[in-house]
Amino acid sequence: MSEAPPNLKPRFFSSVRARLLAIALVPMLLVMPLFLGAVVTNWSARFDDLLIAKVNGELTIANQYMFTILEKSASEVEALAGSAAFATAISTNDQQALQVFLKQRRLGLGLDFLYLYKADGTLVSDPIMAGDMAPLKWPVVQAANIGVRAAEIDIFSGDDLAIISPDLAKQARIPLVPTKAAVATDRVEERRGMVLHTASPVVFNETFGVLVGGLLLNQNLDFIDTINDLVYPDASLTEGSRGTATLFLEDVRISTNVRLFENVRALGTRVSAIVRATVLDGGDVWLDRAFVVNDWYISAYEPVTDSFGNRIGMLYVGFLDTPFRAAKTRTLITIITGFLLILMLSIPIFLRWTRLIVTPLEKMVTTIGKVEGGDLGARSALTSGQREIAQVSTHLDGLLDQLQERDKRLRDWAGELNERVAARTRELEEANQQVEATTKQLVISEKLAAIGEITAGIAHEINNPMAVIQGNLDVIQQETTDNASDLSTEFGLIYEQVHSVNILVNKLLQFARPEEYAGLVDHHIPSEIINDSIPLVQHLLNKVDIELELNLNADRWVSMNRTELQQVLINLIVNAIHAMPSGGKLRLACKNHDHDGIKGVLINVADNGVGMTPEVLKSIFNPFFTTKRHEGTGLGLSISQDLMARSGGFIQAESAQGKGTKFTVWVPAAEDF
Repeated sequence: MSEAPPNLKPRFFSSVRARLLAIALVPMLLVMPLFLGAVVTNWSARFDDLLIAKVNGELTIANQYMFTILEKSASEVEALAGSAAFATAISTNDQQALQVFLKQRRLGLGLDFLYLYKADGTLVSDPIMAGDMAPLKWPVVQAANIGVRAAEIDIFSGDDLAIISPDLAKQARIPLVPTKAAVATDRVEERRGMVLHTASPVVFNETFGVLVGGLLLNQNLDFIDTINDLVYPDASLTEGSRGTATLFLEDVRISTNVRLFENVRALGTRVSAIVRATVLDGGDVWLDRAFVVNDWYISAYEPVTDSFGNRIGMLYVGFLDTPFRAAKTRTLITIITGFLLILMLSIPIFLRWTRLIVTPLEKMVTTIGKVEGGDLGARSALTSGQREIAQVSTHLDGLLDQLQERDKRLRDWAGELNERVAARTRELEEANQQVEATTKQLVISEKLAAIGEITAGIAHEINNPMAVIQGNLDVIQQETTDNASDLSTEFGLIYEQVHSVNILVNKLLQFARPEEYAGLVDHHIPSEIINDSIPLVQHLLNKVDIELELNLNADRWVSMNRTELQQVLINLIVNAIHAMPSGGKLRLACKNHDHDGIKGVLINVADNGVGMTPEVLKSIFNPFFTTKRHEGTGLGLSISQDLMARSGGFIQAESAQGKGTKFTVWVPAAEDF
């Protein structure tokens, strides 16, 4: 009876040949595809993230441009309100001449309307209004009426626009276009207008009032095209893509460069329901792909609020997604095709090399197996024709003889080495911690030094032209002594502005080189300074429902410059007001308090607003750190801390998210007071 054949399948998969084939082919057929898939997946996700980050940055640029336009309009109207020419036009009491003057200035400023609302209720405008506008219904006019310049985006009804000018009412009217994925509506046209609304107080002799200007943004294509050119300059996008920008009144496109057809802008089309729910209803920023009119775009939307604090529309920027998707697909096809070609060329070569190695290695594996089984006399007996493998076989026998002795030595050495490695590791960890701490301190010091040098340089560069302006202004005043009384208001305004610039420069120099610009130290009672500071922020308190609680019990005098202490207090009060956008309670308290045996006064500024996270609380005194988007420089608390340290006092903060913030200021008491 013949012997049964052996089971070849298990022997094959446990053989050297199978293992070498696995070593050669598994990386190519399994590991490399998995690695390539992971890399491609990661690259694809990062590619999408980069597109989102890009459109987010572009939205920031567009938002900053809108903010700049608001500030520019407010500054121009404020400058006009304080100009000598405007004062002259008012003083004539000639309504027709004043209307001509307003028309000239309106056209020069690029506004759609400009009017003067006097304290007695009379109104002079260009164009001449057809009815009563009731200016005081607008918060920007209310703010200017109490002496505060203001500029906001407001929604004017069709009737309001018709009162100002029938042409504006016609410009604002936009027929609604049925739009895929938009919220259903019965409206057929948009008659309201989104207006860049600015107002500035007017005070001249016995004339008190408000100068109000406005620019209608409906169908204002120059405005939206400027944003688009600023955000998407030539060659900023991949070939085939195009950048777009849009201003929405609620969910209706009132100014856009998105095309409905080749040469037809998509005015009157509406945003998709999901974007409306996220941005307009929820108040969040949209950063994702979105269907815009007739194609997919990488899109960014953010809400636009009016002077009443209501969300009235959206600002959008985005670029066509299709070219980026096509480029991404081409890249993926190229990578996969290249990988397959490499695979087809590599596998035959690896198989041939495997055959050249597998036979002698199998003999060596057999020998090693015999040795492991106790046959120390087993040998591979490879000929010299195998070159390196034969040399390995020759050395193998000698190594087997030395194996047991060296194993014992290695065990002894391993124990000693582990102890040395552990000790050395501890030393390296301690040294590494010291290096990291030193490096962080050096980086912070270098950054602060660089910031200080830049700030000081800017401040000194401003000082030189301001000195020239001041000197020439004095000469002009001397040369116009005959008309000095007529121009006293203008000279006063110019001197005030020069003085404001000098104060700003001094504060920059105080931040950059506090040891060289210490303020004049005088003596005051902090309770009086707090009382004097409240009227300066009263207009901010009036905007929201904030209850002010005072508890002023300190009677000690402090030795600190009054302006610097008031600057610290106003900065803390304004921050507290901003932390309570929906209202709350602001508590101001001061009392006599000794610190480390030194007499002084303790001042508390506390709110029950949104509070801060521990991470934000650690950074609030760092220069240029700010949580206020589009406003603030991040220098307020840093400069306040420097001012308190220079006076011998300190400032501290306590906060919990959702529970409010409390700032504590301690000022040393003046001697002999």
